[in-house]
Amino acid sequence: MSEQAAVRAGYFRLSELPYHSLLFVLPLIAAYELGVRYLHHVQPDAVASQIVAFAMMQKFFLWFGATGAMLPALAVVGILLASHIVRKDPWRPKPLVYAGMTVESVILAAPLLALGMALPQHLPMWGLTRSDTEWVVLAIGAGVYEELVFRLIGMTLLVMLFTDVLRIASKIAIPTAILLSAALFSLYHYWGHEGFEWRSMVFRTLAGIFFGVIFIFRGFGITVGAHASYDISIVLLRRFAIGG
Repeated sequence: MSEQAAVRAGYFRLSELPYHSLLFVLPLIAAYELGVRYLHHVQPDAVASQIVAFAMMQKFFLWFGATGAMLPALAVVGILLASHIVRKDPWRPKPLVYAGMTVESVILAAPLLALGMALPQHLPMWGLTRSDTEWVVLAIGAGVYEELVFRLIGMTLLVMLFTDVLRIASKIAIPTAILLSAALFSLYHYWGHEGFEWRSMVFRTLAGIFFGVIFIFRGFGITVGAHASYDISIVLLRRFAIGG
């Protein structure tokens, strides 16, 4: 849908467009990149390495001889910007749309928080000695780069494979892509230092399905916002639970 048509449809269509997703996630990218580099009590490499999806993107670029800490961030910008250019949408920011996307992201995090309460300790933190600020930086990074790898890239490629190459109907291809990306999203968390545990795997698979559905119906920006809002809420709830 063009932006002209989206304007007629209102906020929900505008917020799905690549350009508005890009402008919405740019502050999150900036917060993560600056947080990793400039928090005086944080070793940047140690923090960045906790986001496995971020490290995966760096290794991917390294295979092609490209190095640089900013490459994953540039990948997000490049993909969304290319999509916007291909669509030929106008270059008009919509501040009210971004405000609405922020509110919607927080609201969409609530069902996942409710689900998580049925599975205590479903999201083990990467350590116990980090400050709240460091956890928030990690939460933002997870929201951006995990959604980049598993939804924006992973689901898009799976849907293209199923529909364009295998000629599978969209009504089958899209749910299959959601399920596959959700399973990979869950399993990927155990590639680091965390031991496998069925309860956390089930929760993360359900979370991956949840984010996949949001991605299909609401676009990349809202998906990132919901993921980051959920992770930040976990940080705040745990801080509240241990009495500040």
